[in-house]
Amino acid sequence: MDNPNLPPKLHVHATGEAVARAFADHLVEKLDAQGEGPLFWALSGGSTPKLLFKLLAEEYREKIDWSRLHFFWGDERLVPYDDPESNYGEVKSLLFDHVPVVEEQIHPVPVDLAPEAAAEAYGATIAELLPQNSDGMPIFDINMLGMGGDGHTASIFPDQMDLLHDDRICAVAKHPESGQLRVTLTGPVINASDEVDFLVTGSSKTIRVSQILNNTPLAEQFPAAHIRPSSGNLHWFLDNAAASDVGY
Repeated sequence: MDNPNLPPKLHVHATGEAVARAFADHLVEKLDAQGEGPLFWALSGGSTPKLLFKLLAEEYREKIDWSRLHFFWGDERLVPYDDPESNYGEVKSLLFDHVPVVEEQIHPVPVDLAPEAAAEAYGATIAELLPQNSDGMPIFDINMLGMGGDGHTASIFPDQMDLLHDDRICAVAKHPESGQLRVTLTGPVINASDEVDFLVTGSSKTIRVSQILNNTPLAEQFPAAHIRPSSGNLHWFLDNAAASDVGY
């Protein structure tokens, strides 16, 4: 029975590199358990995913049936793919250029469109390719997320909490400091995922991780605290520094 109120499963490891390896092993196990068919994976940017993508390319190339993976992005900056800030460009250089995947498996945000058009088009692509739940929301097999020091996740920032309840698949978000526009998955889509995995490392995240995982009253103001997949399948992959004040 689905239960979004189940406690998250914690995976605590010594370093960011160890966290990346633990998630890579988890991915292999999930693919093996699924047995066959496509696995729809929403990727995130950030320092730990960089370690993960490099590790997958270097050490997991022969351990994964790459033909089964379909790659999407939980959020993307509206910059050209060759821009250093492009999440797609980062994954391409670290992973796609080194493993046997084809263009049909890779589904980037159409950043050449106007912001609202890009969000709508990306939502349509996701709706077309993924299975849906009874509410009509697409179901990602894995939705990999990071968390900022301000508690944001994907590109849902604390000053845009309405995106946690937006009934669209994708929406346009604005970075609260730079004003940079991004396309992000909305809260209902993230919470419809079969599995959600946070990868969070470093002492700069310790306080926020503690507030969220210890269910403090302040946690509700942080978008990451509102990610509770209906499947109940929520994982936090943490290094020792990020997890140091978690009480369980």
